[in-house]
Amino acid sequence: MTMSPIQLRDFSPTDTDALNTLGAAAFDQFSEAYEDWPGFKAKISTMSSLAQGGEIIVACAANARIIGAVAYIGPHQPKSSFFPVEWAIMRMLVVAPEARGQGVGRALAQACMERAQRDHAGVMGLHTSPIMSVALPMYLRMGFRFERDAPPIHGVSYGIYTKDVSGR
Repeated sequence: MTMSPIQLRDFSPTDTDALNTLGAAAFDQFSEAYEDWPGFKAKISTMSSLAQGGEIIVACAANARIIGAVAYIGPHQPKSSFFPVEWAIMRMLVVAPEARGQGVGRALAQACMERAQRDHAGVMGLHTSPIMSVALPMYLRMGFRFERDAPPIHGVSYGIYTKDVSGR
């Protein structure tokens, strides 16, 4: 498969509907794994709300259609209590099913790490699940390491993964 050019840019409020639809579409394949799929889907269908506490980076195809996104939350910004406040974290990295395997997820994760370095964070953190059979191996290849278990989400186990981004 030939990789088409991917453009990364900051989220705009005009992206809200497309982003919320993408959030749900990216997780549809896991609907059987979550105990309360309707409840979980309702949460992930509001991905744009993550812009209130962080920066959302969107990936666009050559035709400007949004094919991926991730939320970056900088150090000392409010985040879930299982993340230390001094960490930078990425949340809800999603890629459109038809755009997978083209480097979109890696580009978005790399953009988060660059922002963490910009913000002088020592650690980039994230939480993911073993059911994410594409995302988890990608993070491991990028140098993330398992830190500890995270609270399960609607019956699905999650772990916290970290990478040193201090440049030391």
